[in-house]
This record gives sequence, C-alpha cells and structure tokens, in this order.
Amino acid sequence: MRAVRYFSVMKKVVVYSALVGTVVLAALAANQDGRKGTLAGPVTHVRDGNTIQIDDRPIRINGIAAPELGEPFGYDSRDYLRRLVLGKAVTCNLIGQRSYDRAIGTCYLDGDDIAVTIISAGFARDCARHSGGRYEDFDTSASLRLPLPDYCTPR
Repeated sequence: MRAVRYFSVMKKVVVYSALVGTVVLAALAANQDGRKGTLAGPVTHVRDGNTIQIDDRPIRINGIAAPELGEPFGYDSRDYLRRLVLGKAVTCNLIGQRSYDRAIGTCYLDGDDIAVTIISAGFARDCARHSGGRYEDFDTSASLRLPLPDYCTPR
C-alpha cells in the first residue's frame, strides 16, 4: 500500500516538474531579445556608444563601431548617444541576431537613422562587415580617427 502511494506521489512530482520546466522554457524563449521584429519606446539607458536600452532590453545599433569605454573617445561617444536619445522615443527594427546579451537592430529617432547621426557627428564609424558599407559615405575625418575593430573588416 505504501509503495502504491509513493509511486502516486512521485508521478505527481514528475508531472509537476515537467510542467514547470515547460513553462520556464517557454518564458525564456519568449524573452529572447534576438528575434526579428520592431521594438519601440523611450530609451531608458545608454550603455556605450553603440548600445541603448528600451525598458530592460539592450539593443546594439547595427552597422557601426563605436569605441569601447576604456578606449580613447569611448566616454565621449557614449555621452553623445546619451544626449541624443536618453528618454526619447526610438524605434528599432531588430534583425533577428544577437551580440552577447543584446539584440541587434537599426534604430530611428524621429525617423532618422541613429547610426547616420552618430557617424556624421564623429562618434562612431561605419562597420562595413555588418553594414554592407551602408554608412561609409557618412564617415568624417573625426569618425575616421576612431579605432576600427577587427570584427568590422569584411572577410
């Protein structure tokens, strides 16, 4: 009798565990930032010169290379982007790829491509490998002084 009861309880534990696991996996899948689509809202945080955040979702601006915070002009780049977009409504078209914890997308402020604005102001460069050269014409003498990471050179 005890064995039957034990197996009945164990069966419920296994079913419950499987159900909880399925729910957790579904929630994680639904929360992936790398899916395609459009994300819009006010920018709540600017991480660096090429990463913004809408709500709790970090987005890497596609096709540009901005200096890292520890590199020359890194803080200037971040501060420029912060002044440009923080608290303002932005629309990002996500490409369905990720870079570390960030979704990747082309982002717009008042209909203007943010990448064009940043590059034209001299705080980032065209990253041809990821932009396909889309922003090459916007590079300036100021932006060309910035380092170009290896990941930007076409293969």
